[in-house]
Amino acid sequence: MTERSAVIRATVAGKVRTNHPAVRLDTSLELLLERADAQAPGVLATVVATAGSTYRKPGARMLLMADGSYLGLLSGGCLEADLKIHAQEVLDRGVPCAIEYDMRGPDDILFGIGAGCEGAMRVLLEPTGPGTPVAAALAAAARATGASRPTSLVCVHESSGVPLGTYEAAPPLPSVLIHGAARCVADGASRGMEWEEGGARSRAFVQFLAPPPHLLICGAGPDARPVVSAARALGWRVSVVDHRPAYVVAADFPGAEVGQCDPHLLCSSVAVEHCHAAVVMSHHLTSDAAYLRELAQAGVPAYVGLLGPEARRNRLAQELGPAAEKLKSRLHAPVGADIGAVTPEGIALAIVSQIHAWLAGCGG
Repeated sequence: MTERSAVIRATVAGKVRTNHPAVRLDTSLELLLERADAQAPGVLATVVATAGSTYRKPGARMLLMADGSYLGLLSGGCLEADLKIHAQEVLDRGVPCAIEYDMRGPDDILFGIGAGCEGAMRVLLEPTGPGTPVAAALAAAARATGASRPTSLVCVHESSGVPLGTYEAAPPLPSVLIHGAARCVADGASRGMEWEEGGARSRAFVQFLAPPPHLLICGAGPDARPVVSAARALGWRVSVVDHRPAYVVAADFPGAEVGQCDPHLLCSSVAVEHCHAAVVMSHHLTSDAAYLRELAQAGVPAYVGLLGPEARRNRLAQELGPAAEKLKSRLHAPVGADIGAVTPEGIALAIVSQIHAWLAGCGG
């Protein structure tokens, strides 16, 4: 295919906000890669187009295994039984396919359950496992976003010239898709693409993948553990630092990057420019002041949370002096949404909820 012979139409699926960091809150990709058995064959289901009200949006994924188990959801449970049937067919034949669900209209009866969602969804199903093209594409995307680099994935779901499936934006894909993916990354937006050649229509969903949230926690005390657990459950990348060797125990923070750090050398020890949010919670006044001073001088991240009451915040502000002004617009103190939390787990929920809301541009 040549660009000259193709008729291109693209629809933008969602621009990145300019007043918040480029971050991806849909971490279904990371969660699947973390929890799936890389050696087990399965079928990857990807939402590639929607209309109306749907539970998940384009780019959402779930993995269906040969034993009938699955990871992730594409609906509230009303589609998964039927997806299992189609997934088994894909597994048996080894050939990808795309299926559509339309739950719009007055006679909304889907497999006898009447979902009432008033939406339509197109889903790409493809075999995955060791050595498959989709496994390579997902792994490459995860490496890029794990290194804080935006990237893209190309999901071809209708074509007579390109095998259906998920690809990196590289040959042997047609140049129209490679260029479309580059534009997707430059614009910070996913898009649906259509092209025609010889009267045949092809369609693809080009997904922009910003890095998932990266949370920095300054302080590795016992109450930091549920914060890490809550953030990791969402698929976030988490870094934990502390100046006390006895607290820097990787086994206490599964899935997190844990390291010992002199609070006065925070920015020399951690790439804070790649962090989307930081929470200072060492319970050590001098250390918290040093962490805050480092973050003030760095100018990033744009969200800085401080654990503790207002009186402690005011005391730290006096300790920081002029540096406090550099934090004023970024500081959330006391950190956490007001949900009436009283336990460490509840406080962790309040902290992560506030950061999630802030990243989503919903206040917080």
